[in-house]
Amino acid sequence: MKQKPKAIALFCGAGGLSLGFERAGFDVIFATDIDSDAIQSYRTFFPSTSVWRGDIRQLDSSALPKNIDILLGGPPCQGFSSAGQKFWDDSRNKLLAEYVRILGALRPKWFLMENVEGLLTAWEGQYICEVVKTLLSLGYNVTLEKIYAHAYGVPQRRKRVVLVGNRLGHMFRFPPHSHNVSGAIFRRSEATFVEATSDLPPATTDAERLMNYAGSPQNDLQTWLRSEQTGISQHFYFAQGDEQQTRIAMLKPGQTMKDLPEELQHESFKRRANRRVCDGTPSERRGGAPSGIKRLVADEPALTITGAAMREFIHPSENRPLSLRECARLQTFPDSFIFSGTSASCLQQIANAVPPLLAETIATYIMAEYGFGFVYDPRLPHFQFSLTQSNGMSPALKKTERMLKDFIDDGEVQLKMFEENRRYLLS
Repeated sequence: MKQKPKAIALFCGAGGLSLGFERAGFDVIFATDIDSDAIQSYRTFFPSTSVWRGDIRQLDSSALPKNIDILLGGPPCQGFSSAGQKFWDDSRNKLLAEYVRILGALRPKWFLMENVEGLLTAWEGQYICEVVKTLLSLGYNVTLEKIYAHAYGVPQRRKRVVLVGNRLGHMFRFPPHSHNVSGAIFRRSEATFVEATSDLPPATTDAERLMNYAGSPQNDLQTWLRSEQTGISQHFYFAQGDEQQTRIAMLKPGQTMKDLPEELQHESFKRRANRRVCDGTPSERRGGAPSGIKRLVADEPALTITGAAMREFIHPSENRPLSLRECARLQTFPDSFIFSGTSASCLQQIANAVPPLLAETIATYIMAEYGFGFVYDPRLPHFQFSLTQSNGMSPALKKTERMLKDFIDDGEVQLKMFEENRRYLLS
């Protein structure tokens, strides 16, 4: 029997990346996270994986499995400190530094790192340049791209930065899109809210209630999500007060708090309702999302699932917020996946995850198109990137693009940076 490629998942959360890679034929043999609820969710669904809960700074890389094919993870970026050698000494960058430490110690054939799009413009682009420089210094070819999840069949408009690298000589390109996306801010796609949820029964406010499906699966995505399940759980939503219920009842599909009469708009929304965010605006300037409800549109992808989705996202046709199971489905977690912890913790685990369907698509592509054998030994690692699929680009993102292009074009500077950074990392 052919041995499955081996994976390790750092910052594993509930297991979105792990699930996608396991479905593609990988064997995730070790996973770690510091969040106790996420680890319990992970252990429930992946009972055969060795799981360690704790601070990754205390994780001894010498005790980890060797000969790994891929390292997975999305280290939270906690700060936007100045670049240069002091970058790795800044405590705010400790989690990213730990990912790099373990990558350098294990030297897997591949790595995949996922993060929020604010990474691209943090500290005027220097943050991502420093990250790329370090990954290249470890001998990896690196591909960086902003991924639009609904272009791969995930029924939500979710943009994330994904870096994939290998030390085998491949110049990786992301898989071709399976779904067309179009319209303003790419809001149209064949991957839609109704495609993901139309077979679900009416939601309840009882978090413990087990329910039957409303009928047979109506499309391939629902078949994928249901697998062998015969019923549904965690399909509950939060009951609303009278004033909030009045707001909800007045919203039409696609409308938000700003479409309501002014007397129904609460103060926190009024302060920020007219804020506009260009593609690539630095996250430190965004000031947080306006606090307000939004009714989703049935035949469009949902908005990005966040830790506020069960408070702010309203069902397209029912006068209620989304249920936890609907959020999980929009993230493409299967119905058999049971989340542990409080409702808020369960939702945060869902929101933080890489959609399993997206992870499976990338994993399948790596295995089928590239594999795990060496191709050639280049004199220098190579780097390529795509920062947006939009026709427009914010000034901040344009600055990052210029810095990365300069970084690629100047070979002598690149080699000097590799050598300096390698010496620093090994010192």
